[in-house]
Amino acid sequence: MDGQVMKVYRLLLDAYGEQGWWPVGGTCSASFKKRKRIPTERFEICVGTILAQNTTWKNAEKALENLREADALHKERMGKLSQKELATLIRAAGYYKMKAKKLKEFLKYSGRISREGLLGVWGCGPETVDSMLLYAYGQPVFVVDAYARRIFSRMGLCKKNITYEELQKYFEGNLPADPKLYNEYHALLVEHGKLHCRATPECSGCPLERLCKKKGIKSTKEK
Repeated sequence: MDGQVMKVYRLLLDAYGEQGWWPVGGTCSASFKKRKRIPTERFEICVGTILAQNTTWKNAEKALENLREADALHKERMGKLSQKELATLIRAAGYYKMKAKKLKEFLKYSGRISREGLLGVWGCGPETVDSMLLYAYGQPVFVVDAYARRIFSRMGLCKKNITYEELQKYFEGNLPADPKLYNEYHALLVEHGKLHCRATPECSGCPLERLCKKKGIKSTKEK
C-alpha cells in the first residue's frame, strides 16, 4: 500500500476536522457516517447527488430546500409531480429541466441497489452512483471527483488525465475498505479543493504543501 494516501487523509483531518457529510435536512453531523440511513434520508441523498451535478452544493441545497418546503422529498409525493412542476421546484440547481427528467428516471428504478443497476438509470453516471452507494447506503465505494483528481495530480501521486476508474482503484487499493473512512476522506478532499486546491490554487497555509510537488502549477515568476 502507498502510505502517502493515508498520510494525506490524516493531514486533512487534522486541518479541517470531521465534515459531517452528507448533509441531511440541511444539517451536517459528524455522527451521520456512523449509523445506517433511514429510507427518507437515503432518498434525500440520492436526489441531492443528481441535483449536485454540474453545480455547486449551495445551489443544489437551495433546490432541496424548495422540495422540502413543498413536501416533495418523498418518493411517492415526488412521483405525483409532473416533470414541469418538479423542474420549477429545482430551478436553483441549474439544468433544471434535464435534472427533472433524470429524477423522474431515478424514481422508476425498482431493481436491487447495486452499482451495475444504478448505472443503468439514465442520467446517473459513476460519480453520482458512487455517491449514492457510499453516502446513502454505506457501501465501501470511493467517490472520485474533480477535486480528488486535481489534488492528487498536483501532488504528483497520479496523472492529470487519470480516468475515474483508475483513480478510484488507486484509492481503494491503498485504503481499508471502510465506508466511514471513504465518506470522511471524500468530504475532506472537497473541502480542501474549495479552500486551497482551487483551479487557481491558494498554496499559502495549505496543509499538504510539504508533500505537494505542485505539478502543473505555475510559479509566481511565470504568472
